[in-house]
Amino acid sequence: MQPSAPSPSALSRRTMLAGAAALAGATATMGAAAAPAAAAASGRSGRRGTAVVFRDVRPFGAAKATDLVVVDGRVSDGPAPRGAKVVDGGGRIALPSLVDAHIHPDKTTWGGSWVSRRPASSIADYVAQDVELYRSQRRPVATRAYGLMAHAVTRGTRAMRAHADVAPAYGLAGVEGVAEARERLRHALDVQIVAFPQHGVVRTPGTAELLEEAARSGAVDMIGGIDPIGFDNALDEQLDLVFGIAERHGVGVDIHLHDRGEQGVKAMRGIIERTRALSLAGKVTVSHVFCLPGLTDKELGSIAADLGEQDIALTTVAPSDSLVLPIARLREHGVRVGLGSDGVRDSWSPFGNADMLHRAQLLGWVTDVRLDEELTNCYRVAAHGGADVMGLAHADLAPGSPADFVLVAGECLPQVVVDMPRRDLVVHGGVVVARDGEFLG
Repeated sequence: MQPSAPSPSALSRRTMLAGAAALAGATATMGAAAAPAAAAASGRSGRRGTAVVFRDVRPFGAAKATDLVVVDGRVSDGPAPRGAKVVDGGGRIALPSLVDAHIHPDKTTWGGSWVSRRPASSIADYVAQDVELYRSQRRPVATRAYGLMAHAVTRGTRAMRAHADVAPAYGLAGVEGVAEARERLRHALDVQIVAFPQHGVVRTPGTAELLEEAARSGAVDMIGGIDPIGFDNALDEQLDLVFGIAERHGVGVDIHLHDRGEQGVKAMRGIIERTRALSLAGKVTVSHVFCLPGLTDKELGSIAADLGEQDIALTTVAPSDSLVLPIARLREHGVRVGLGSDGVRDSWSPFGNADMLHRAQLLGWVTDVRLDEELTNCYRVAAHGGADVMGLAHADLAPGSPADFVLVAGECLPQVVVDMPRRDLVVHGGVVVARDGEFLG
């Protein structure tokens, strides 16, 4: 999680994030091929022998409607097989489903009673309130996580990387709860789970052992970390622990890095060094990375080249114009960049909705875009950027691609990003999993 925004006397996410250097790059462009990722997402159910024709749809807002043929869960360029099921698209726009590359479903109060939040002035304060909220919840993690994740499906999310807190205060309850929700949703959503040490790896005794247990259990795809210098105050010890667990158990790494300036850059260099030394290229992600937007173009180019060489992916939640990653510049060096929701109605913030179309709009808002291609690029980051980070094929409606798409009423893709129409139909692997904003179970 990242910190949120204060009143004059209290720190909150927005004020805590304020004060970083100006935006280094606004527009996002995405490559066509999905890169390898840290771990495979949970497998979707087999759909062999099934054929569906989605009639009268407009891929990407094309002027002329067509039929979208799906066979065995993938888009086909052939004619509809005899006996294929027909779904009427009613002239709606067909768009690739979206990928949430960074979300915390274990913390959410989604679907429950309103929670009044108190002032906080540090990550430690937020962490303490996390524990209080966890203990006050009558609904278990699995129930709350499932409600939020199913809601995300109704908004067109096909996959997500879910961070679940691991700490002595919870044991592995967060991981187990999210894993249970993942299993219930495996027909509708691909999920990777990160064992995330929100309370610190070194500063909270017992956490490293829990991370090891989580990795050994096979329930998680990645091991997390958090601000090795600014929060844990143990750069080498934390990174050695996290990377050591990942290497021993064959899982990936996804580290929260909020540290800015030289602290953040030093931590990034440590992550790059260990990725290279342990041959973990393609299996490491760094989230938030607030130290990058403030770099000079030369400094950014140097670190981006190293990130590209080691195939280290990055994620952003587009929190503000000064903290969103310079996506276009990073992509020039082959760096995979995904977009995520972060926390949703938890102790850190009352905001959030797990709607990645809304997040694409926010990306456009904070980067002050206005051209059609810029707005389209925001959608591409939300659709294909996260797929690249998670190692998933692009759901780009091309023959052979996963039949993961949404149908919406609209004029064109840029207008959809701005107006955020209801997702009338959500399709996952060729199966309709949500209709008119309701999850079909």
